[in-house]
Amino acid sequence: MADGLGAVAQLLEASLDPRSNKQAELALRQEEKKPGFSLSLLHITASASFPYNTRLASALCFKNFIKRNWTDEDGNYKLQLDEVTTIKQELISLMVSVPAGIQTQLGEAVSVIADSDFWERWDNLVDDLVSRLQPNNPSANIGVLQVAHSIFKRWRPLFQSNELYTEINHVLERFGTPFLSLFEGLDAYIEENKSNKENLVVGFTQFNLMIKLLYDLSCHDLPPMFEENISGIASLLLKYLTYDNQLLHTDDDTEAGQLEFARAGIFEVLTLYVQKYMDVFQPQVGQFVGSSWSFLTTIGQETKYDILVSKALQFLTSVAGMPEHASVFQAEGTLSQIIEKVILPNVSLRESDEELFEDEPIEFIRRDLEGSDSETRRRAATDFLRRLAEKFEESVTKVVLQYTEHYLAEYAKDASNWKAKDTATYLYSAIAAKGTATASHGVTSTNPLVSITDFFQKHLAADLVSQDGAHPILKVDAIKYLYLFRSIITKEQWQEVLPLLVNHLASSNYVVYTYAAIAVERALYLTDAQGQPIIAPAGITPLAKDLLEHIFQLIQKDPVPQKVQENEFLMKCVMRVLIVIKDGVVSFTDNILQHLINITQIISSNPSNPRFYYFHFEAMGAFIRFAAPANPDKLEQSLYTPFAAVLQGDVQEFMPYIFQLFAALLEANPSATLPSYYQNLIAPILMPVMWESKGNIPALVRLLSSIIPRGSQYILENNQIMPILGIFQKLLSTKTNESHGFDLLESVVSSFPPTALEAYFVSIMQIILTRLQSSKTENLTLRFVRFYHFICAHDNKGYSADFFIQATENVQAGLFTSIYLSIILPETQKLARPLDRKTAVISLAKTLANSEAFANKYKKGWGFTCEALLKLLELPPLPVSKDDIIAEHDVEDMAFGVGFTALNTVRAQPKDPWPETGADLKAWVGQYLKEADKTHGGRVSAFAQERLGDEARAVLGSYIA
Repeated sequence: MADGLGAVAQLLEASLDPRSNKQAELALRQEEKKPGFSLSLLHITASASFPYNTRLASALCFKNFIKRNWTDEDGNYKLQLDEVTTIKQELISLMVSVPAGIQTQLGEAVSVIADSDFWERWDNLVDDLVSRLQPNNPSANIGVLQVAHSIFKRWRPLFQSNELYTEINHVLERFGTPFLSLFEGLDAYIEENKSNKENLVVGFTQFNLMIKLLYDLSCHDLPPMFEENISGIASLLLKYLTYDNQLLHTDDDTEAGQLEFARAGIFEVLTLYVQKYMDVFQPQVGQFVGSSWSFLTTIGQETKYDILVSKALQFLTSVAGMPEHASVFQAEGTLSQIIEKVILPNVSLRESDEELFEDEPIEFIRRDLEGSDSETRRRAATDFLRRLAEKFEESVTKVVLQYTEHYLAEYAKDASNWKAKDTATYLYSAIAAKGTATASHGVTSTNPLVSITDFFQKHLAADLVSQDGAHPILKVDAIKYLYLFRSIITKEQWQEVLPLLVNHLASSNYVVYTYAAIAVERALYLTDAQGQPIIAPAGITPLAKDLLEHIFQLIQKDPVPQKVQENEFLMKCVMRVLIVIKDGVVSFTDNILQHLINITQIISSNPSNPRFYYFHFEAMGAFIRFAAPANPDKLEQSLYTPFAAVLQGDVQEFMPYIFQLFAALLEANPSATLPSYYQNLIAPILMPVMWESKGNIPALVRLLSSIIPRGSQYILENNQIMPILGIFQKLLSTKTNESHGFDLLESVVSSFPPTALEAYFVSIMQIILTRLQSSKTENLTLRFVRFYHFICAHDNKGYSADFFIQATENVQAGLFTSIYLSIILPETQKLARPLDRKTAVISLAKTLANSEAFANKYKKGWGFTCEALLKLLELPPLPVSKDDIIAEHDVEDMAFGVGFTALNTVRAQPKDPWPETGADLKAWVGQYLKEADKTHGGRVSAFAQERLGDEARAVLGSYIA
């Protein structure tokens, strides 16, 4: 074991060095296939004989290993059971004993394990944790509480369910009371150690974890033991909200310490209690309002207090939303006090903001944009002001307008007072907007007591028009105002201001040109009530070539990979322009192609900003979608090399995107054969290792499905059908991928003749039917039914109902009848998408017309089939499911990471394989059956007479007539 450990430890050390990192990672992935690998990692993490960094790398590697290998999609363990048991036994004592940085990594692993195992498969965990708590030994408690927090924090975002409440109760019964008594021990410990810095810091580290746990345990419902002790809990929170100790102050003005974290955490708990448990917490609230108030009016402007100030303001915002407490703020004198002493100091620009603007512009933008995650004072003060304005619109508007006038006058006196104007604009925007701004449309309703356009024309337009003069921050304010109120500004006004925004893309200031790009992108996205673009594409197409050229220059100004992908806002603007001008891009295809290839090559060496490369690949998708049909060969050839390089370089983050773009390139030219360089792609993408990453699967299926129709000849000659069906089998074995499995199977069936598949069909049916028997899901059943109809309808390819029946009967005699009656007929009515229903109609009509089995063997079945067909045509389908509507949905809310992110610009368009039926399906069915009746010597009408009831016969007759 020891030698093995040394070897793994060396690989972990090598993985920390950028020069050997790739090779080391690959070697570790090989190691992880050996049994007991996870336990080796735990030994290295635990052992003080290895350097700290190696232990940290080991903990990180363990966390990622657990994420990938704990359970499969259906919740079954992927590791040996004894390994699972040992991990659960060892992990807790390990976490209690390792340094804090390593604890965090192990905590995330505990969280993953808890997701699948807690609490039923790990029911002794809470007792184990409680047994390790010691009333006056914080350093021992920290690890235990860290484990508890990594498990219980999972509850915060969850919706309530019986399972969740059972789990929470399981925890509270064991953990609730010991947790509360731990507070008393800790309080005494902090008192005893008030002049011992080292112990004090450890005590406060435990205190901070306990506050987080107080939140975790209360996030769904107020625990009974908390309710009984509410006044004790409140007095403890109040004590530490106002607690101060010189030993806990940080030396650095920018770095928050334990004291700030403790207070911020307390405000978070208070906010939760005010929002959810006011009935119990009501008597306690007044004292906290008072102490937050005095605290906000005296705290310094240092950035280390930012998070604390914003949490305190969030607490006051919640209180101001409660009718019984809002009145505290109501008198005009009080409102003036609040605005002067609390709001203004927190919305005015500080030196640290200016420094950020100059030195880290991209960070400034991310913080400043509405909806960014960062907890800024400005954001929190604005929210508080807006909440007050909701309650007392008239008096708040009156007071704020007085301040706004005052600051504008200061600026009018002397342009060097530009900060006064910045504050005025900020305050005005804050009270002009009502409700929350949305990512897609900005502010959609406004305060009736002010005018959005007047303020812009009087005070802000001049800053946008002037070439110089105005301070860059004032230009940003004007652009941001347009961006914020973009839905309120009329079509005509947009015609006027858009050119001004486009001009600002040429600014030399990073924040100014980036804000201009943000505003232009959103303006191009906007539509009116009829869904028409507010800015007509015809207005932007003539400018597009120069506009895009300019933005690409900005993106590539500094060719280092990190700098190229730093600014996702510029890339998003490129994407939007390409989406809007559509095939307007054809006339300057070459320029765009070159830029996109360059950027891909630069950032492939070190992908570091997922938002940037997501927009980059969406932009490529739009470009391929609109430029490829005009010159498919050129794009196929030019893009093959850079795309293949990503795959050869094993750039995991880009692979799912590249597969989708390859597919879009192939789909742009469906009638061509497969070029030789694409033929070389087939073997590598069939390798099992490609299918191990979940994020690759949907994209690989899409790519294979676009290769198969163009490369069917090559695939046959190279015996590649078998491995493709092997992939189908693997995909069908899990719920997550069963739909992808059927997508692949359908593209195989529609591209190869029955003669090529005959040998495999019995196995295909066996795989599907076994899965239907062992774990039937609604989705699996519907996909099977759709597949049945897909086969029966493709008689032009040589398939038919009789072909399907033969294959099923070869699996087991008599099987078809039971499947047809219990699954296919009843479930067909549930097909909801128009195209699926159409396939079913064609399938059933062709079965009635041409099937020998239904003519002779399943005579009753013929009647049932006809009734199912009439039902499909007569009864309205279920409402269309959302995935038929191709929306360019906004990506603000997308989760990024090494998972699968679909590119909206190249979403697969549903194609109708049967355009010949025309729009009127009933007429087509009538015509088809009439002709079949002639061909088969009156057989169809004879069956209708003898095998149908009167009503069905009449309906069918009306079609044929």
